[in-house]
Amino acid sequence: MLEPLPFIWPLAGGLLVGLSAGLYLLLNGRVAGISGLTAAATGLSKGAPRILGLLFIAGLLGGAALASALIRRPEVQITSEVWLLVLGGLIVGFGTRWGSGCTSGHGVCGLARLSPRSIVATGVFMAVAALTVFITRHLLGGLA
Repeated sequence: MLEPLPFIWPLAGGLLVGLSAGLYLLLNGRVAGISGLTAAATGLSKGAPRILGLLFIAGLLGGAALASALIRRPEVQITSEVWLLVLGGLIVGFGTRWGSGCTSGHGVCGLARLSPRSIVATGVFMAVAALTVFITRHLLGGLA
């Protein structure tokens, strides 16, 4: 396994995410938002062509598998109740549909384009994330 300086892999990942999002916008004229592409891949949305969504999701999974094989296999520990994980997933899914995008669409692509809607959306989900951590860790005693 490859073990370079600790900052190399996050830096390379960030550069590849930015390059991928930029190329997707240049070549397809569309923002590379994962929630929108997942909706297209599953047929829930008529936005991007289904094949683009399927290829994008395959690239995400393939890239993760390649990174896991070349760098290191992450140690995954699930410490929450299953119902909390399901509830959290449903809330995130609802939020991405309600907000017309997710952190990749608004946070990566929208902020880079200085989209006012994306600036507001990113500010809202960052504030909600901080509030959620505060509530679960300090008011509920680490329930999640």
